[in-house]
Amino acid sequence: MEEIQSKKDIKQYIKGYISIIWDFLKIVIVAAMIVFPIRYFIFQPFIVKGESMVPNFHSGDYLIVDQISYKIGNPKRGDVIVFKYPLDTSQRYIKRIIGLPFEKVEIKDGKVIISKVNEDGLEDNSEKLILNEEEYLPDLKNTEGGLNVTLSDNEFFVLGDNRQFSYDSRKWGVLPKKDIIGKAIFRVFPIFNMSYIRVWDLN
Repeated sequence: MEEIQSKKDIKQYIKGYISIIWDFLKIVIVAAMIVFPIRYFIFQPFIVKGESMVPNFHSGDYLIVDQISYKIGNPKRGDVIVFKYPLDTSQRYIKRIIGLPFEKVEIKDGKVIISKVNEDGLEDNSEKLILNEEEYLPDLKNTEGGLNVTLSDNEFFVLGDNRQFSYDSRKWGVLPKKDIIGKAIFRVFPIFNMSYIRVWDLN
């Protein structure tokens, strides 16, 4: 009798153990079904490397990137975005949107000048904008470079906040919309600097 009882106990133990494992697996599966779509289609983490966005972002900052907003709306001037580097799409860059589709971006005498153009590339001088970036770049004295770029449909002009040391549209050209991954919306780390990322109205 004792041997029979012992076998029953072992079976019960194994049954209980399997039940616990199965419950744990169900939790893992449900969590994966929730987390994976969010991770790959809605929000994505991004760690800043390099100093091209100083003083607003530093190497090691851990950001959350919103991947869904630009599927239902358009990028805006002032947005900080993460994108695939157009000349090597395996690399990820972070910069700020300065020029929008159907605009001409001119850098002259240290200033960024933006004007509207029509679909034929003709400039509308009545809508010239000299970009004022003092609010988020208080120490910016000038933007180096002398260029004149006209943006077509779905093309953007991006600059790093650390203008002197940023490798951006001044060097490699315009950014196609298809290469934009998303908008940086939240800084998670470092903890003492945790914050939502402000959107600046540069118009």
